[in-house]
Amino acid sequence: METGGPGLSAVHVADANAVTALGWGTDTLWEALLAGQSGLTPVQRFATDNYPCHLAGCVASLDPEPQTSRLDGLMEMVFDGIEPIPPETTLLTATTKGGIDQIERVVRGQETGRDRILGHTIADAMATRLGLKGPRNNINAACASAAVALALGAAHIQHGLVDSVLVCGLDLVSEFTFSGFAALKALSPEVCRPFDVAREGLVLGEGAAYVLLMSEKALRRTKRTSLGQLVGWGIASDAHHVTAPSRTGEGLVLAIRQALAGAALMAADLAAINAHGTGSIYNDAMELAAFGQLFDRLPPLHSVKGATGHTMGACGTIETIVGLCSLRHQCLPPTAGLRVPEYKAKNCVAAEAQPFSGEYLLMTNSGFGGINAALILGREASI
Repeated sequence: METGGPGLSAVHVADANAVTALGWGTDTLWEALLAGQSGLTPVQRFATDNYPCHLAGCVASLDPEPQTSRLDGLMEMVFDGIEPIPPETTLLTATTKGGIDQIERVVRGQETGRDRILGHTIADAMATRLGLKGPRNNINAACASAAVALALGAAHIQHGLVDSVLVCGLDLVSEFTFSGFAALKALSPEVCRPFDVAREGLVLGEGAAYVLLMSEKALRRTKRTSLGQLVGWGIASDAHHVTAPSRTGEGLVLAIRQALAGAALMAADLAAINAHGTGSIYNDAMELAAFGQLFDRLPPLHSVKGATGHTMGACGTIETIVGLCSLRHQCLPPTAGLRVPEYKAKNCVAAEAQPFSGEYLLMTNSGFGGINAALILGREASI
């Protein structure tokens, strides 16, 4: 496998972990997905009587009202047992709403802290927790936040600006977010069905996941093992609508083409796709339209959101972990919730696990404002 062009550093994944409604840890996430399990359950932390949807992918241990934001609990869970990280590591957090639960309690006149409301406070708290002294920033690019952060971190490593970047995506299920998607008529009244002919919308989820990116030099110095590589990335806007994707998918097509060019690959080299796959009518149609412009024949594809819910700013890191597991095992997990595939996807998306053979996997995320991000993951290699 190529490990970067002339003068460019390869970008390796040196460590990763995730917490979702399916449980704690990458192995737990992978095994639950492979078994076709779903973490979508009735919401407990606020009343949903007046909403069209009553399900979400909540982390049950976060339901009790905390003294501060539930984000702190998520951070502790995802970083539990993490090996020490070089203190000069650049930190990029990715979240759409941050400590939104604190804002809700302020509005309701309830006692609460206000220490996680702004994005930079999340990065500051994380740096303190991990003993990181390097640069840090929070990326908010709607539901493509974590994928954008991974692309930015990888570019910095590839061009020798830094040796290691920690990207952590995290977001909460809150009534504010729930009501917002309900007002947009974007929530499904039942389970989420990505790429299904009867899909009716998304179901929200929450979670946190980190991905530690390193140059080959840093990987050797720290005696870590490569879990895979980030070989290409692209970011583009379709400038179509504040909440709706372009029907023709030109922004996503551009992002994928950028990723392919950076990786020096052709679309035919991509063995599988981990799609954004929200289960909304227009997102799934847009993705299939974009893929159809790039592939002569679509490779196997899937979405995790019928199992985890749509984890917003965290989905890029969560799905990167799933993509790396898929490459390692040469298998895509089932698309939970799927019954009858959309016509354009009927030969490539399935409710069962799909074996494949290849070195590269495409991952896509799209968000409000027409933001599109594409990452190309490479299979783990011996260093």
